Amino acid sequence: MAAASLRGLGALQALLDRSQEGARQALQLNANLERLGEQTQTMERAARQYLVLGDRALRDNFERAAAEAMRQVRALAAARVPGARPAAWKAQTDEVARLLDGAGSDPFSRDAQVSQAFRELAQQSRQIAEQVRALTEARNDDLQAQLDAGRSAWVRQAAGAVALAVLLALALALALARPLRRVERAIVGLGENRLDARIDIQGPSDVRQIGRRLDALRQRLAEADEDKSRFLRHVSHELKTPLAALREGVALLNDGVTGPLSPTQQEVARILADNTATLQRRIEDLLRFNAAAFAAQRVVRRPTDIVALLRRLIDEQQLQWRAAGLQVEIRTLPAGAVPKPEIDAELLGTALSNLLSNAIRYSPQGGRIDWQLQRDADGLVIEIADQGPGVPEAERERIFEPFFRGQQQPADAGGKALAGTGIGLSIVAETVAAHGGRILCLPHDPGFGARFRIELPHVFAS
Repeated sequence: MAAASLRGLGALQALLDRSQEGARQALQLNANLERLGEQTQTMERAARQYLVLGDRALRDNFERAAAEAMRQVRALAAARVPGARPAAWKAQTDEVARLLDGAGSDPFSRDAQVSQAFRELAQQSRQIAEQVRALTEARNDDLQAQLDAGRSAWVRQAAGAVALAVLLALALALALARPLRRVERAIVGLGENRLDARIDIQGPSDVRQIGRRLDALRQRLAEADEDKSRFLRHVSHELKTPLAALREGVALLNDGVTGPLSPTQQEVARILADNTATLQRRIEDLLRFNAAAFAAQRVVRRPTDIVALLRRLIDEQQLQWRAAGLQVEIRTLPAGAVPKPEIDAELLGTALSNLLSNAIRYSPQGGRIDWQLQRDADGLVIEIADQGPGVPEAERERIFEPFFRGQQQPADAGGKALAGTGIGLSIVAETVAAHGGRILCLPHDPGFGARFRIELPHVFAS
């Protein structure tokens, strides 16, 4: 664009210079014509007066005017005016001078001849004036044609420059789009905890630098996850060994190996046995949570019939929900309009199974559990709602924390509360996060108890 503008500016300046030169020449030619007309009138006036008075001064005036007129004709001829012919002008002027010198001739006859000669000079003057106008117009037309040609050339150059700029911009955008898409995929992979693949992004130096920093972040996250898993394994192992000894010791006491126990001692042994079993479950839950978090790091996505997956999970737990007289329904919005999402069916199936198990445990006898599937602009939305007591407002923010147990717990057939371990929803949250989504505990809705919403973006092939 700068080059085209500079070239256009140069061409415009050249045209302005030519225009100024043409205007100067036009002014000079008009001045020559004006002086030629004035000198011609002076010549005619001096010649007529000389014919009447015979005064030598009038003859000198004629000669001076004729000489000045001749100079103007030569100047016009030098300017290439076609009608300016010095030889013809001089011949006519010499004819007037000869008539003026014709002594003894009839004065009336000479006056008529002089008048005729000046009419011919006037005719030549008019021809010169017409030629000057024609020359000026031709130069103006030529200048206008050059101006139009220059404008057209500048428009073509500007259009070419714009097209080139657009092509360069598109090339640059394409050159940057692919590395930036890789950066986006790398960031999404980090968000989904995919830490095995090395991040290597090619492109401009700034983009490569971003890729190196993302890979360094990936390595640190992988090391942190490995340290966490190692710590949990070691702690669990260190706890299980003394716990096994404690459990065996309590069993020996209950069996009376060390002697008969009093009723108070039997109650203490029972409390020890119950707490030992509880601690054993906590350790197993911790290992299970660690295993689920490790599995969430290795999501294998494949197109999956999500409706068929839900039906299989429902069938697997049909003994539980049929025993409670529950109804389990699946709805898709709009009806049948959910295509196959790209998910890890085994991993997400475990999470959905945990949600269904929770809903069965908390649902009242003869209640209903609703599944709802919906495709929105960003991905897949899965909702499950039961008719149980729901989640209190104060607990909604903490419900997905590991080992958090709410105050409302389901009861067994005898009315005794069955305390959960608080690990199921944490596994669900880990699994959904591994898919790049999120799970929400929705506010209370009349007619339902607990409502959970899973949002999985970018799971449909574009």
